[in-house]
Amino acid sequence: MDWTVMVYIGIGVFILVILGSSIRILREYDRGVIFLLGRFQKVKGPGLIIVIPFIQQMVRVGLRTNVLDVPEQDVISKDNVSVKVNAVVYYRVMDPQRAIIEVEDYEFATSQLAQTTLRSILGQHELDEMLSEREALNADIQRILDEETDAWGIKVSNVELKHVDLDESMIRAIAKQAEAERARRAKVINAEGELQASHKMLQAAQVLSQCAEAMQLRYLSAVQEIAGERTNTIVFPLPMDFFRGLSGLGALGGGASGSGGGEGGTSGGGASDGGGGDET
Repeated sequence: MDWTVMVYIGIGVFILVILGSSIRILREYDRGVIFLLGRFQKVKGPGLIIVIPFIQQMVRVGLRTNVLDVPEQDVISKDNVSVKVNAVVYYRVMDPQRAIIEVEDYEFATSQLAQTTLRSILGQHELDEMLSEREALNADIQRILDEETDAWGIKVSNVELKHVDLDESMIRAIAKQAEAERARRAKVINAEGELQASHKMLQAAQVLSQCAEAMQLRYLSAVQEIAGERTNTIVFPLPMDFFRGLSGLGALGGGASGSGGGEGGTSGGGASDGGGGDET
């Protein structure tokens, strides 16, 4: 009788252990890939599922978005500049079956693929493009990773470059280049301003030349602006025609004096001739 009870108790405990190990509860974001005697059977979850011990095996797969921190990579750009770049990759499992069957460790495989893709893509661009066109580089890396991991049932949703570290000498060279670029832009803007001002001044001169009274009013306005300032010097602008008149008068005076000298020389010559005759 005692042996029979012990056997029943042992059988009950064994059944309870089997049932306890058979019942699995999967959360909303988890899925279970079921293998029957080593062969893929189906994907179960979420909720309460039954897994037969020793016959079925279950591999749990999470469907939430994973954040992968890509370690710092040494990259040589297209213009032979050595930089250190790190990034962050956002991905999630879309097909648990392929994520388990097609690749041994999808997390490690995605990490290694992200590192090699980061070095490959950035090596095809110059340093200026890395610093100014990050959005385009992020899109290129994300597209390539998504295409490569699609066979594993993984969707890469986003890639972001975090830091682009440069040497101190390169930072100083970039600062000098930026300063020279700002100086060039300032000169170009100044030249464009001078060109626009010259066009406006030409238009104003053409308008003022159509009426002499307008020029006189502009003259009086300039004198009023000068008089309004606290200064002991007042500049009176004179028209250019005034100087042209003075130069014309000077030319006429020089011509008249030259003509008078010529007449005096002729009369003197006649007098000496006359003197010679009387002497004879």
